[in-house]
Parts: sequence; C-alpha cells; structure tokens
Amino acid sequence: MSEWTEADLDALFVGARAGTAEDAGAAARFLTRRARVARRRAAGGVSAALAAAAVVAGVLAWRPAPTLPASAAYAAYSAAQGDEW
Repeated sequence: MSEWTEADLDALFVGARAGTAEDAGAAARFLTRRARVARRRAAGGVSAALAAAAVVAGVLAWRPAPTLPASAAYAAYSAAQGDEW
C-alpha cells in the first residue's frame, strides 16, 4: 500500500487548489501569448483576403477588353451627342 494517509492527500489537494503569485504570473503569460497568436491569425486572414483581391484585380486588368463593333460605338456616340452633331 501507499505511505500517504487520507489527511496527507487532503492537505496536498488543498495546497494544489490554492493559487499563488507564480500561478497568476503563469496564467497572465499564457493568456498574453494566446491573445498574440489570435491577433496574428486574424492578421493573416486579412492579408490573405487582400492578396486574393489583388490577384483577381490583376487578372481582370490583364485581360484585354472586348472590342465593340463599329455600330455599337456609333450608337453610343450618337446617343451621347444627340441629333445635333
């Protein structure tokens, strides 16, 4: 059997449940690190979205605009100028 008595174990568990200044410092460091990781992860998502938008804009700008037939250009010009031109 074990050398520990029930009273010894109760005292051990009471001491383990009681928080100390070292425990509070460790918790603060853990929570600070966790918040830093969350901020870094959120910033990574924003930068990925911006990069995706830049790729889409680049593809759209790289693709040449379709040429309009001459009749469409004439119709747009005459609609803008009216009958007086």
